[in-house]
Amino acid sequence: MTDTGQRLLDLLAELDIQPEILSHPPVRTVEDAEAYWGDIRGQHTKNLFLKDAKGAMFLLTVPADRKVDLKKLPQLLDCKRLSFGSAERMMERLQTIPGSLGPLSMIADTDHQVRFAIDAALLQGDYITMHPMDNTQTFSISPDDLRKFLHALGVEPLVVTFTDAETV
Repeated sequence: MTDTGQRLLDLLAELDIQPEILSHPPVRTVEDAEAYWGDIRGQHTKNLFLKDAKGAMFLLTVPADRKVDLKKLPQLLDCKRLSFGSAERMMERLQTIPGSLGPLSMIADTDHQVRFAIDAALLQGDYITMHPMDNTQTFSISPDDLRKFLHALGVEPLVVTFTDAETV
């Protein structure tokens, strides 16, 4: 386990956040993870590491079935043209490899260089699933616990609201 992974577990314990934990073989995509979702409750997510034209970085968490159009998304994130951030930059900023990214990765952004954005629909359910910076586990926590975790990090999430018909 990495130092950051241990810091994550320590902070969750300190905040009395007790996730439901599912261990599984490594998964890199939503499609890979679907085989294991029957064993854990919560709204399943996908996470995108993005950068805008000026180099600002974003971690966007949306429901797993949301289609993302990078041409429409900038107006919702109040930025210019978006593209995917590199795996190297993700590792540098969030100490996370592709396939392991999730809201809990924000613990590694100690200098607040990455803006966290989340689909409002995820905050309205009972539980949200996410990787703990490790794609061999999935954690399920409540939206309130996610807010408590982000608050402890000094992260103010950008809550993005989509209509059901929108593809973003």
